[in-house]
Amino acid sequence: MDQQVINITEALIQKGAVIAFAVAIALIVQNVVVRLANKVLDASEVPNASIFINILRTAIWSLAFLSVLRPVFNVDPSGLIAALGVVSVAISLGLQDTISNIVGGLGLMLSRAVRPGDKVTVGTTTGTVTDVTWRSTTLRSRAGDVDVIPNSVLNKTTLTHLDPANAGICKVPFAVAPGADLDAVAEEARTCVEEALGADLDPEYRTGVLFCGITAYGTDGVVVLHLADGVGMPGARNRAVHALHGRPWIARAL
Repeated sequence: MDQQVINITEALIQKGAVIAFAVAIALIVQNVVVRLANKVLDASEVPNASIFINILRTAIWSLAFLSVLRPVFNVDPSGLIAALGVVSVAISLGLQDTISNIVGGLGLMLSRAVRPGDKVTVGTTTGTVTDVTWRSTTLRSRAGDVDVIPNSVLNKTTLTHLDPANAGICKVPFAVAPGADLDAVAEEARTCVEEALGADLDPEYRTGVLFCGITAYGTDGVVVLHLADGVGMPGARNRAVHALHGRPWIARAL
């Protein structure tokens, strides 16, 4: 009887030592891995980085738990791993799009491909990036429309970063009657359009007036506007056309 108690006590001590050793190793690995991951994520300015850290912690403690199953509980971990593998495959198939978006979002954040404030074109959508999350990227167009683009789509679509000088360009074509002084026309067109739009123009760039062709009706020209952030192009173009309308040098049909 005494020997049986001793054997049970020794077995419990051994199992306790195994658990304590596994916990100690898991804590050391967790501290090292989490510290390194925090440095990488802080440098990359990844939002909601705690989610990624929690995933790492869960993986470390799951491995620690599996390592003590056989020596402590006499349970073969291979069966549990196989069952978890089947479950994970089923989950991954059901959440394929979600997982693809999350992985794509992590790649965008780490590579800093897009950041809030960037002016970009994605496919046929142009706007300013307002938010980048794990699942999607949000763009706001100049017209005020908000487009939420899944990160998996963003990773498969051509992404164009717009130069600040080109992001707010709005072109207004017009035609000049034959015989008009083009220099005087350019100055008057620039002045009247700038007066019409006022503070809606970007003060960093000067309104341009270009002449690009000659037709039977006269000379083709275009006013190049640089709009301020948040100004819609249709409304700005409408005001510019009204400012140009009725000028004596505007070409008319014969």
